[in-house]
Amino acid sequence: MAKATKKQALGRGLSALLRDPSNDINSAGDKNADKVVGSIVELELNTIDVNPFQPRTSFNEESLRELASSIRELGVIQPITVRKIDFNKYQLVSGERRFRASKIVGLETIPSYIRIANDQESLEMALVENIQRQDLDPIEIALSYQRLIEEIAVTQEELSDRVGKNRSTIANYLRLLKLDPIVQTGMRDGFISMGHGRALINIEDVNEQLAIYERIVSKKLSVRDTEALVRQKKYPSATIDVKKKPLPNYAKDATLELSELFQAKVSVKVAGSGKGQLVIPFKDKDELERILNRIKSEK
Repeated sequence: MAKATKKQALGRGLSALLRDPSNDINSAGDKNADKVVGSIVELELNTIDVNPFQPRTSFNEESLRELASSIRELGVIQPITVRKIDFNKYQLVSGERRFRASKIVGLETIPSYIRIANDQESLEMALVENIQRQDLDPIEIALSYQRLIEEIAVTQEELSDRVGKNRSTIANYLRLLKLDPIVQTGMRDGFISMGHGRALINIEDVNEQLAIYERIVSKKLSVRDTEALVRQKKYPSATIDVKKKPLPNYAKDATLELSELFQAKVSVKVAGSGKGQLVIPFKDKDELERILNRIKSEK
């Protein structure tokens, strides 16, 4: 407890400055703003409101209790970030777990970085901070990306630069939001992984998607098994040559993957020596050009 008390002794002078009405700071250009903005300041917990833009919708109680125990012994090691919204009134930008755990411990103050930002900037800071620092589930991350794109009006390319993620990664997360809400809930609750979800996106029929989801959960199917099942459902007419002997599993998987890739009936034959033949039929010039363009795009 002594350690926590010592930790909370930081920034007392700046805290007093902020509680002085004659020195109220509302913008980066105000007097004494340079002493406060960006500094670690001790703020009273009751002067801080939670962030309405927080993308995390649930907090694990056991994890919070563990963090509270750590704070009780060592204090708040990493300051939270807040933005000033009124005289001696602040709003969380990031660090809600530390904020909640500090309340559990019974602390009166918490070390904080102060930012001056409008609602849009606060939303962006909160979402980017959480995407980078918090262990969000895939759906929460997808929703955060979607909010940044819609409410901050950025493109996927611009978002890629801001959060330091590949554009394809962002696109893969956003596609998860096309899943049925039941499947999304299963992913948030940990019944299936993001890999399962990405496979299920390829099933457009909701009832069929849910049927496969239930099978994944009940049979504990792996992502690879799920991908194979989805390919079989989507491309039941993919040709598998089994006249002489059954195809090896790797050739069966390749047949289904290539059928999906080229959106065509692909035939694979494998001889006993291991040599094989791949046939991709086409009905006209346009379809051949489509297949060729697909091959080029995969380079």
